[in-house]
Amino acid sequence: MLSIARVRTVPGNAHHAGKRAQEAAVEAGPIPYTIVPATQFHDFPATVAGWVEHDGVAQLPPLLMQPIAPADVAAILARIAVGAPQGRHRDIAGPETQDLIDMARRTLAVQGRSIRLVPTWHGGIFDLTMAGDALLPGADAEIAPTTFDEWLAAQRS
Repeated sequence: MLSIARVRTVPGNAHHAGKRAQEAAVEAGPIPYTIVPATQFHDFPATVAGWVEHDGVAQLPPLLMQPIAPADVAAILARIAVGAPQGRHRDIAGPETQDLIDMARRTLAVQGRSIRLVPTWHGGIFDLTMAGDALLPGADAEIAPTTFDEWLAAQRS
């Protein structure tokens, strides 16, 4: 099962609560399992900007994250899926820490989309419980190779 890195450290977020419930159901079931917690994907910031955009403006928090390329997630999941069940796998993450607002701005520019991004912790879908290192992977994370810049360059092609 694909989950979210550090999902248990952000109590107030509804999406994280749903993932925690999903993990609990898998863990309580009779089938051997592996839960793979991943950090946010490289395309997450632009997706979030689209969710909250209103009249060309998106209020976004300055979330700190260590994003991972979707293709790297797929490769790791494929490798783990053919192995023995592990219970909870260590976090998987990309190689660099990034800022959600900067990533959104850069991705939207490559996509040719114009949304004014307003940094704020108020009025959005994320609150201060996600500030600081709340979304960063654990110290023993498996680090995938693709940087955000490499992923972004491929989006231009």
